[in-house]
Amino acid sequence: MDTALTRLVGVRHPIVQTGMGWVAGPRLVSATANAGALGILASATMTLDQLRDAVREVGSRTDAPFGVNLRADAGDAGDRVRIIIDEGVRVASFALAPSRALITELKDAGLVVIPSVGARRHAEKVAAWGADAVIVQGGEGGGHTGEVATTVLLPQVVDAVSIPVVAAGGFHDGRGLVAALAFGAAGVAMGTRFLLTSDSTVPDAVKARYLAATVKDVTVTTAVDGLPHRMLRTDLVNSLEKSGRTGILAHAVRRAAGFRKISGLSWPAMIRDGLAMKHGRDLSWSQMLLAANTPMLLRSAMVDGRTDLGVMSSGQVAGVVDDLPSCAELVDRVMAEAEETLKSLELLRAVR
Repeated sequence: MDTALTRLVGVRHPIVQTGMGWVAGPRLVSATANAGALGILASATMTLDQLRDAVREVGSRTDAPFGVNLRADAGDAGDRVRIIIDEGVRVASFALAPSRALITELKDAGLVVIPSVGARRHAEKVAAWGADAVIVQGGEGGGHTGEVATTVLLPQVVDAVSIPVVAAGGFHDGRGLVAALAFGAAGVAMGTRFLLTSDSTVPDAVKARYLAATVKDVTVTTAVDGLPHRMLRTDLVNSLEKSGRTGILAHAVRRAAGFRKISGLSWPAMIRDGLAMKHGRDLSWSQMLLAANTPMLLRSAMVDGRTDLGVMSSGQVAGVVDDLPSCAELVDRVMAEAEETLKSLELLRAVR
């Protein structure tokens, strides 16, 4: 299937595997790339050395294009940009809108820049700064999310910018891909659906929790880090929502200290990142501390398998996913379903 996305990044299929922290590692990314979709490596939870090693590992597993997701507000964002430039990465993805300077630096080095946004005005801003495409996530998507549904947000963004738009939030099959194309998107991005594959390194027990979830088991809460965060509802989430501010903050401090040890960041560096996170948002200092807590809560589940101690970011599609195909099987299935859907639509025209 030939779209503006496949032409832009050089993949066979208009499907993107999103850069999920602790989940989108070399194995998942390379499997996605070999399946003909665009795999994106999550770098926010890696040290600089780990990022370089991970990029090289993906390169050793595939000759296909892949991307790296970066945190634009990280204090070492410039160092990470230089690593992916030096290592010949094809695509730079951002969870937050990057600065004009970062976009220019990456584009001058020949990379394709694809920020993720959750509002039309943010898409307009990065497009004006030179972004090559944009991933727009509606409220159905996992992780930090907004309130506007994909079916409302997507056409707004498509009408507002002239660059390719990739639709995220609520996609898991070929019917969704065709729907996104009908709205004017150039492809779809999926996170939870790729998390739930046999190539994902997420522990089996955690995958089982996702597979057992219904649509109603996926909720949005601000109790974890002070920001709207879509995840599976668990006893831990219920407990955090019922805890007083003092208890939550004490929990956050312990988790933030653990992340500092794993990441190698100093306390001053974490404070700088926190200030950057706070900039431009209506966050209190207590919310900022809670936000620093999130990586460790995610790691507890996604790496250690401790669903009792960690949280599980999730799109609403977890409630309709019931199997664990390989990335190759998933991509082939999505494309086959898309072709069948397109044929069905053509038959409707033929009848008329």
